[in-house]
Amino acid sequence: MTPATGPAPHDGTAAPEHDPWASGELVALRASTTTFVEREVLGHQDDWERDGLIPRALHATAGRAGLIGASFPEHAGGGGGGARALVTVTEAFHEAGGAGGVYASLFTAGIACPHIVTAGDPDQIARWVTPTLAGEQIGALAVTEPDGGSDVGRLRTRARREGDELVVDGAKTYITSGVRADFLTTAVRTGGEDRPRSLGISLLVIDTSSPGVTVTRRLDKLGWHASDTAELAFTGVRVPAENLVGPEHAGFALIGSAFLTERIAMAAQACGQARRCLDLAIAWCRERTTFGEPLIARQRVQATLVEMTRRTEVARTYTRAVVDRHERGEPLEDLVPAVCFAKNTATAAAEHVAHEALQLFGGAGYMRGSEIERQYRDVRILGIGGGAVEVLDQLAAARMGLVP
Repeated sequence: MTPATGPAPHDGTAAPEHDPWASGELVALRASTTTFVEREVLGHQDDWERDGLIPRALHATAGRAGLIGASFPEHAGGGGGGARALVTVTEAFHEAGGAGGVYASLFTAGIACPHIVTAGDPDQIARWVTPTLAGEQIGALAVTEPDGGSDVGRLRTRARREGDELVVDGAKTYITSGVRADFLTTAVRTGGEDRPRSLGISLLVIDTSSPGVTVTRRLDKLGWHASDTAELAFTGVRVPAENLVGPEHAGFALIGSAFLTERIAMAAQACGQARRCLDLAIAWCRERTTFGEPLIARQRVQATLVEMTRRTEVARTYTRAVVDRHERGEPLEDLVPAVCFAKNTATAAAEHVAHEALQLFGGAGYMRGSEIERQYRDVRILGIGGGAVEVLDQLAAARMGLVP
């Protein structure tokens, strides 16, 4: 067995017919995602990992396949599949062996475009969202700054008004797809110090070809090697005021809402990677023979695989249950604790399963170039990106009224 031809991904088709996750549309979407990964990704991603980025042409291919926009509304150029489509594509991509870094860069639309769709300006949607979902443009989300992470209210990048323009000065870091992006959905401070910190934040779309926008550093990372990650500087960047996403000073709520969708996607990513690691480990334990018998014949190994399966299935079941609540009409804003629990539960499961899988592979898993080695590295970011475990615990506590 080689990483590129590993065990068949878990397709979820054993669910009963009344299960919405087993609908014809989602089964077909899962199959098309798996086919896309097998045809367009697996044979090339090792090269992309070495290069530190994926080709722009891959976005066009994924766009034509309807994968980038599967969850977005039809009026924005998407497939209208909602959160279940988002989870389905994410799970299937990783279960088929797609690298986390490839996914992160290929589907950056999922964090760059939702704010624009929510704000609802048809011209902005036509200018940035629809071409991005078609794979013709690449967008990035620029929120995190060098001296702060999840505390959006304290960001320092400023945009001051000069007539019909805003002039932006500041810096951003850890920006996924920031090297290749055509536009940046950027969080800026537009309010004065007399405003509450959350009321002085605006969202502004910045064209990366604008004078004063600079990629100051291309960042190397522990994992997600195929995902280009940038440090950016803005020096006197002039941006038309019409590029404001939503009302001025009202960006904090848009960012918070989009964070919830991102966290569901990262929970699904963790579930998909856990399932992939589990499948690889089971196949390895069936094939690997030591002291005259396969590893899977040992009771300790069986118990380890059972525990890996339990954690994977619990995480997947809970994540999907949260999505089901939303699809039945509960606003995401009312599901903040549940979304936090889903991401943290799935992240913990993926870390445990990746750790145990590498242990079962032994020295073969520790070698650079093995898929388990990559999975082990790639999983680690999931408990940090999109809101660290500790931040989400605190956010859940606050929403549950546990904070004095």
